[in-house]
Amino acid sequence: MRVLVTRPAHSATRTAQRLRDMGHEPLLLPLRQPLHDSNAAADALAATSGAIAVTSAEAIRVLSALGEKLHPHLARPLFAVGETTAEEARSLGFRSVVSSQGNGRDLADLVAAEKPSTLLYLVGTPRAETFERRLRELNIHFSVAECYRMQPTVPDSAEIDAIFANGYPDAILFYSRQTTEDFFRLLEPLPALPKQSAIRLLCLSEAVAEAVPAALKKSVEISPMADEKSLLSLL
Repeated sequence: MRVLVTRPAHSATRTAQRLRDMGHEPLLLPLRQPLHDSNAAADALAATSGAIAVTSAEAIRVLSALGEKLHPHLARPLFAVGETTAEEARSLGFRSVVSSQGNGRDLADLVAAEKPSTLLYLVGTPRAETFERRLRELNIHFSVAECYRMQPTVPDSAEIDAIFANGYPDAILFYSRQTTEDFFRLLEPLPALPKQSAIRLLCLSEAVAEAVPAALKKSVEISPMADEKSLLSLL
């Protein structure tokens, strides 16, 4: 099966190997790239104490650049969406990590059950605000530090031709609402996806699936949990 991966290049490389191991042919089309602000993360950590929350592994990658500055904070409780992000946090040295198996709303419910006295949310932009909205509903006080930005990238014509020269892939993996919107904007000058096509549009969550055009909703499949292992299980 030819599977198109739309996530950033550094993450897509790992996904590509997983797909090969499963017997599929990966096609990489990165549509966003991260711009890290490790100083913002360092300042936020220094100005706070208590629990930390992340809803993307990208925030953990920002922290990985802090080196020794991170060491005093590794004992702080860390809440993460998905076991993959939690494992990256543990690999970095965090000793008290818990994860939700759903989306940001589920993570907020988990935070509420643990009742931390303070909470620092390390975020990127743009982002879905599901986690923040739920925290407010639960009257949980938190601070936000924007420590990375996902910048759009525009593939050159050669990249696009190489992917679509032999027709559309059998499946497309979508990991965020923003990259899903980017993808369908990219396709506007190309021949439209056939409405009754066998192409499978595999989305990490319902929020991601909302960005798929209405005419193609019948081709959408949503991961049972918001992590890559669950998403790839749909193939």
